[in-house]
Amino acid sequence: MSLPGKYKKPFINDVPGWLMMLPSVLLFVFFVWEPLLESVRLSLFHAQGMRLINFVGLDNYFVVFNHPDFIAAIRNTFLYTIWSLVIGFLVPIVLAILINEIRRGQSVFKIGVYLPSIVPGMAIVFMWGFIFRPGPTGILNILLNYIGVEPQPWLTNPQWTIPLIVLTLTWKGAGATTLLYIAGLQSIDPELYEAAIIDGAGIVKRIKHITIPQIYNLARTLLILQIIAVFQILYEPLVLTNGGPNNASISIMQLVFKYAFEKYDYPKAAAVSVVVSIILVALTAIYSKMNKPKEY
Repeated sequence: MSLPGKYKKPFINDVPGWLMMLPSVLLFVFFVWEPLLESVRLSLFHAQGMRLINFVGLDNYFVVFNHPDFIAAIRNTFLYTIWSLVIGFLVPIVLAILINEIRRGQSVFKIGVYLPSIVPGMAIVFMWGFIFRPGPTGILNILLNYIGVEPQPWLTNPQWTIPLIVLTLTWKGAGATTLLYIAGLQSIDPELYEAAIIDGAGIVKRIKHITIPQIYNLARTLLILQIIAVFQILYEPLVLTNGGPNNASISIMQLVFKYAFEKYDYPKAAAVSVVVSIILVALTAIYSKMNKPKEY
């Protein structure tokens, strides 16, 4: 029995849309879901290199959980995330608001804040490594010496290591995020600000009652993307400190690196990757539940 035309028409109208999305969906499945499912499968086997030997169930997970570096890596990764929110989340918002208030030469400031984002990441890590080098040969210690300050340990001090690495991340990535916030700010209706000025609102009140509410949903999205990105931090602590001193800066992705490229134990590397994926999915779900989009 054929369905009435009114039931056929919506499906027919959706076909062009599905065809347009099909390449993206196929790429997403091939480059995201297939590797993820393969990692889950690999984590359940014992292997020699990439050749699976026998099914071991959750044994790889138990070995990973009992690894002496695992707890330190999890703790440090959450510390990286927290410090990135303390140091790195507000910086792009403040920069965007300041640049948006500038009436002349705004393009110069946009180029200036974005410039670190085009520098290769490894070059930036080496540069900050020279800046934070402990002892009298570090650039920062040389500058401090001119004002009579003794050389500081910087990255060899366990209490400073993670904040300084996050500072490096912020210097590199804040510019690109700033431009996104500037785009969000420039989409705000100017009449809202004009009405606020007429009512006698100063810049602080305009930011509090107009700017922040208008960019709330953008900030909400960028916040969870920042958490996901920082949770996967790898080459910064690997190059700057190699996870030291005494595992004070080792990250969970560095543990994956050690299993995969130092021990060539790919099933355990896959097990840690699956744990990271589960944690990120859980954090994203909790955050989305607690912060529903606001409509303005």
